[in-house]
Amino acid sequence: MAAASSATSVHDFTVKDASGKDVDLSTYKGKVLLIVNVASQCGLTNSNYTELAQLYEKYKDQGFEILAFPCNQFGGQEPGTNEEIVQFACTRFKAEYPIFDKVDVNGSNATPLYKFLKSSKGGLFGDSIKWNFSKFLVDKEGRVVDRYAPTTSPLSIEKDIKKLLGSS
Repeated sequence: MAAASSATSVHDFTVKDASGKDVDLSTYKGKVLLIVNVASQCGLTNSNYTELAQLYEKYKDQGFEILAFPCNQFGGQEPGTNEEIVQFACTRFKAEYPIFDKVDVNGSNATPLYKFLKSSKGGLFGDSIKWNFSKFLVDKEGRVVDRYAPTTSPLSIEKDIKKLLGSS
């Protein structure tokens, strides 16, 4: 697994899926990615999960993937086990995209992928992730193209996704 400092793309990382298996993100080469830190008990949960499912349904056959990383660092709003989180997202919101292992996105224990994402696109108030449902849009080569605030509606990103897919 690449250290955040030596990585040149998202494809340089290996992460764990919700069942603890390694997933090499290079398997997503050639796909446009939306990487999101998710939570089940946030005020933004319903709208984000609903719209993420709509985007996924619409563009998954055109080379679009959503990578969801549960995180419990904001108000303790993702306290469940990986199994509970996947059950919640897949049953309640029909999430068909991958839900990964719960991670830290800030601090010394932040997962290397998130260190890389933050160093690629700092936010309005510096690098740290401010809340649940921060979103990073990644092009087919694994480069971070844009970063969106937690309050940015997933559907409002659609035009940017279409541009990267080449279907505008």
